[in-house]
Amino acid sequence: FLETAAYFCMKPKMGEKEVSPHSFFSIWHEFSSDFKDFWKKENKLILQERVKEAEEVCRQKKGKSLYNIRPKHDSGIVSKICSNT
Repeated sequence: FLETAAYFCMKPKMGEKEVSPHSFFSIWHEFSSDFKDFWKKENKLILQERVKEAEEVCRQKKGKSLYNIRPKHDSGIVSKICSNT
């Protein structure tokens, strides 16, 4: 524990000889809570961007028709009867 505290340059509080686990982990808890909150916000923003990109791709694909509509040719019995009268 003391090596870890020294790695993060933790110094004991006034009147203490060594860094106590309580002081170290209280700071660590605050840091990890803030990091988790920022992580969630960033992931939400990334997800929103990806949804917008997917919607744009979907709109572009809908804009291009995947099939061609040909005009109807009058070749049935009704068209022959109607053209003779």
